[in-house]
Amino acid sequence: MTAETYTAIVTPFKNNKVDEQSLEKMVEFQIKGGVSGIVPCGTTGESPTLSHDEHNLVIELCVKIANGRIKVMAGTGSNSTDEAVMMTNYAKKVGANSCLIVAPYYNKPTPEGIYQHYKALDKCGIPLFIYNVPGRSVINISDENLARIATLENVAGIKDATGDLARIATLRLLINKKFSYLSGEDVTAVGYNAMGGNGVISVTSNIAPKMVSDLQKATAKGDYKTALEIQDTLTSLHDVMFCETNPIPVKYAASLMGLCSAETRLPLVTPSTSAKEKIEREMKKLGLI
Repeated sequence: MTAETYTAIVTPFKNNKVDEQSLEKMVEFQIKGGVSGIVPCGTTGESPTLSHDEHNLVIELCVKIANGRIKVMAGTGSNSTDEAVMMTNYAKKVGANSCLIVAPYYNKPTPEGIYQHYKALDKCGIPLFIYNVPGRSVINISDENLARIATLENVAGIKDATGDLARIATLRLLINKKFSYLSGEDVTAVGYNAMGGNGVISVTSNIAPKMVSDLQKATAKGDYKTALEIQDTLTSLHDVMFCETNPIPVKYAASLMGLCSAETRLPLVTPSTSAKEKIEREMKKLGLI
């Protein structure tokens, strides 16, 4: 089986502008850590506050820096289908390997509307990964609708951030094609793979790429003893990465490692003093700082 690690990479800022130098440092750190790929311009990349030009720039830079050494799954979803198509076409043009498409948030479309959204994007002709994250989008795509969307030619997989491990069992029975099942929850990664998953799109791997990647590689070999040992080591770190809204904690953590600044864009703000203390404590335990 395959068990890939994709890092939902942060977008570094400096004086409220994209910090290209730090982005390069982050990508190189991921490559050195052995991850399979990166996901720029997702939730962790603060996509809601990136302008269209910045969004395109970050994806293009990630493709250029990666230079084929790891895969780039560009976050190109939107609650506007036309906007999502535009961004997906651009990602394809600059050489992204695939695109991550979040369920259209806020509008609250019907199941038919969700299907038509993905059908329009399917025409872009690049592998698409469905991003089901009801905690962010309000929309929870049903198993039946996910299976219908999966029949589209270029829909290649799913990032499941529901935390519901039972869903993969149902989906694997409903989807009759080669399909990649990726956990969108760091803490469920071992269980997800045990249920038939193929990897994770991780927040924690921004700062601990080798450990997260080693966990995935262990599950691929069926070595769940080692995978659980790594998970036990990482669980407290996973927890503090979400002690405040993502990506506030992980950006602060990355700043402690000298990878980028802790700067976020409003309405996100720097972590509270208590959150900083928790993050520093866990990182010191693992020797990350």
